[in-house]
Amino acid sequence: MVIHGSGTGFSEPGYVYLPPQYRDPAYAGRKFPVMLVLTGYPGSPESLISRMKYPTLAAQAIYQKQLQPTVLVLLRPSVQMPRDTECQDVPGGPQAETFFTKDLHQAMAAHYRVGTAGASWGVIGDSTGGYCAVKLSMRHPEAFAAAASLSGYYKADEDSTTGNLFGGSQQLRNENDMMWRLHHLPAPAVSVLVTSSRQGEFDYKATEQFIAAVKPPMQVSSLILPSGGHNFNTWNRETPQALRWLGSKLQAPGAPTAPAPGDRPTPSGSPTPVIKPS
Repeated sequence: MVIHGSGTGFSEPGYVYLPPQYRDPAYAGRKFPVMLVLTGYPGSPESLISRMKYPTLAAQAIYQKQLQPTVLVLLRPSVQMPRDTECQDVPGGPQAETFFTKDLHQAMAAHYRVGTAGASWGVIGDSTGGYCAVKLSMRHPEAFAAAASLSGYYKADEDSTTGNLFGGSQQLRNENDMMWRLHHLPAPAVSVLVTSSRQGEFDYKATEQFIAAVKPPMQVSSLILPSGGHNFNTWNRETPQALRWLGSKLQAPGAPTAPAPGDRPTPSGSPTPVIKPS
């Protein structure tokens, strides 16, 4: 489908996955939680289906009762390709942050049985999508209760693909640096999962520093592989657990409490990566 942003005026093509329960008469009238799934840059939403297999993994986890029935919306993080917006509201430019935190919620609620409250929304992505996931949740806890970042980074890239993201404002640049936020601003009440690899990932040290800097009420968990790279093979090893973890943090609209976690860490020494609460 094409997501039309009523506030920003942007239209972004993507895919929506509906769980089997969505059309089950037993669930008639019930609303569902939502996961926003973001590619890296430049990325394409098709890769989230063909290479990352998010709908397949979600369907399997729901069938195994390790994930509550959840709607997925699969998009790329830029709203004005070929520009890399880094999910930023660019001064005088594209308002990508507003698109993802406001327009998307309203558009989905207008067409599907989903809520708009942040408690029912999570975001997951790889690389640039991972940076966007953490950023959107930390800057907008009213829009996203939880985020999972696969090989993400912690401050916006600035290069020829991004152009001037901050209009020359160092304060705005700081506010979009997640480490700066952790050191200078109150911690938001959100849950974040970060992943990396001890060998083969450029962001490993930064990820360790991020984990160490998180303070309550923010919660952080980590999934660290012994070795890996900035590629689909690594993310495919991490996605099944990350998806279940994210689902455990979301509250179905109208439900009194969040669901109990469905994913359990595997025993130490198992080839399956382990999610470690910090």
